[in-house]
Amino acid sequence: MTSSSSASQSKLTAPYGSWKSPISADLVSGASKLLAGTAVDALGRLIFLESRPSQSGRMVLVRASPENQDPVDITPEDCSVRTVAMGSESGGAFSVSGDTVIFSNYQDQRLYKKSMTSADSCPVPVTPDYGGPVVCYADGVFDQRFNRYVTVREDFRESSLNSTTTIVAVELDGYIWEPEVLVAGNDFYAFPRMDPKGKRMAWIEWSHPNMPWDEAQLWVGYIADNGEVHKRVCVAGDDPRIRESPTEPKWSSKGELFFITDRHNGFWNLYRWAESNNEVISAYSLNAEFSRPLWNFGMNSYEFIQRNEGENLIACSYRKRGRSYLGILDDVEGSLSLLSIPFTDINNITLGFSCLFVEGASEVHPLSVAKVILDDHKSKAVDFKTLWSSSPDCLKYESYFSLPKFIEFPTEVPGKTAFAFFYPPSNSDYQATIDEKPPLLLGSHGGPTFESRGILNLSIQYWTSRGWAFVDVNYGGSTGYGREYRERLLGKWGIVDINDCCSCARYLVDSGMVDGERLCATGESAGGYTTLAALAFRDTFKAGASLYGIADLRMLKAEETHKFESRYIDNLVGTEKEYFNRSPINFVDKFSCPIILFQGLEDMSVPPKQARTIYHALKEKGLPVALVEYEGEGHGFRKAENIKFTLEQQMVFFAQLVGHFKAADEITPIKIDNFV
Repeated sequence: MTSSSSASQSKLTAPYGSWKSPISADLVSGASKLLAGTAVDALGRLIFLESRPSQSGRMVLVRASPENQDPVDITPEDCSVRTVAMGSESGGAFSVSGDTVIFSNYQDQRLYKKSMTSADSCPVPVTPDYGGPVVCYADGVFDQRFNRYVTVREDFRESSLNSTTTIVAVELDGYIWEPEVLVAGNDFYAFPRMDPKGKRMAWIEWSHPNMPWDEAQLWVGYIADNGEVHKRVCVAGDDPRIRESPTEPKWSSKGELFFITDRHNGFWNLYRWAESNNEVISAYSLNAEFSRPLWNFGMNSYEFIQRNEGENLIACSYRKRGRSYLGILDDVEGSLSLLSIPFTDINNITLGFSCLFVEGASEVHPLSVAKVILDDHKSKAVDFKTLWSSSPDCLKYESYFSLPKFIEFPTEVPGKTAFAFFYPPSNSDYQATIDEKPPLLLGSHGGPTFESRGILNLSIQYWTSRGWAFVDVNYGGSTGYGREYRERLLGKWGIVDINDCCSCARYLVDSGMVDGERLCATGESAGGYTTLAALAFRDTFKAGASLYGIADLRMLKAEETHKFESRYIDNLVGTEKEYFNRSPINFVDKFSCPIILFQGLEDMSVPPKQARTIYHALKEKGLPVALVEYEGEGHGFRKAENIKFTLEQQMVFFAQLVGHFKAADEITPIKIDNFV
């Protein structure tokens, strides 16, 4: 008898979907910590900002400690470090210089200054009190030349929707002054970055109806002796012959400006500015993405490092065909040396003392921060140690993990393919009968200008360890595959995305990998819209779950949403007729299967009226439908109890209405209208 057949005989045989699993909803909700930025203090210690679902999603600044010692909270319990600038859910809420941190406090949105040398020191406000959170700040940096803090400001005092966005300077002299406006006049700003001498400032700006990944401009301003910007030069984005979206400007220690843009090959690559003749020079060209869309402030995809000879190198990461790579770029020689580390997915890089702090994950590593030490030549990684993990205890469940398979499948457009990560059912204790195919849950990511990644996600493992197959689709319009792929969705949102999702499901059915009679779909935000649209306009899926999804595109356009996304869908939809034709709420008669809806009542991006409207329409039609609303939740659920409840209710909903099995967990289902 072979070892494989022996292992098979030791497993329990039970229907797909009914398997018992130690990857519980409690485990998932506890592991739903977010990371919203890293930095380094004066002693080279890692500073990071993490969310805590068990504390209602409070964002806490933490300092990593030496081995075998617990990390230390920097911010007090009555603070949550979070900015709402640009509708941001995270990112750009703090900055560190030496032993000082400046951060945005969620409750009043004021900036506070705190010394990190003393745990007892209290945060001190450095921006005015306007009587409420009507002015917010993000993406700031210290300006040592003038002892001030340069940051993006959004001012809602004149309009709660159409805020005035500027780059301002906040004095750090111990007094609270009205911030001085340095740059103004455009709709949006990001990445204000000072050169080493404080004499030049780079920044990114863009205007409606563009999003920053559509078209943007990189500017450099020259700082006068009085601290004002007295002259400015457009470095990239002003040539009408070149459609580009520059991002992440950064000055080297020598005062050279580097940045990332997609001007030539359609991929975000590294470039350098030749100031003398205002010329943009390629630092390295590759059909891969060295950055990602600017949804949140605080992205940091590359860092400057020094070799022993004093030579400047660039530590950077890029993505190609669903995988990340970490490398060292010598832009003088035009060479890129890859580093071998366990992460296959990388977000941000922070320079430490003789090391890199890398934020990443892999198919068996949850979102983590690792300390990577390089050799003297900066060409090899000689040590890799995890300092922070979103789920430090999850590896003990590794025998239950489903490893993602990167798949490329044909779309409805001849000759064009799309991409996804497929997770087969996996449980070391169970197997199904030979003739049974598993139910499939298809996930469509939010954005829609975003990317699903093939990493260890316990929310997905919750399904696969119970006998579900899961597929995470990067439909046309997703990022990570270049501008041409990203722009497949322009004017075709609600067409390309649902076609690709349905094509992916059919591909898996035709390949014999899943049960064609038990196909379900789920999605958050824009993914919730794709789910609802697929259920309305196609007959591929048998049930769906929409988490704060969009049911009425015209309502989203007309209603109150934050400024950053207020014109987003103009380029994705098109005419008023298309707004009507692609809104699921207008075609309730075409819905034919059960739907469960989840909605935060403080959601500013997709207001609760969206979920309520489609819920009442489907209920009146007589379809099985349920609506769950959460007090105190916005666009994305942060509280552990709500994350758990959402996951469990989706499971029992699909089991009851589609799965033809009894869920293994003891879950009390909510009331489903029109279902007995």
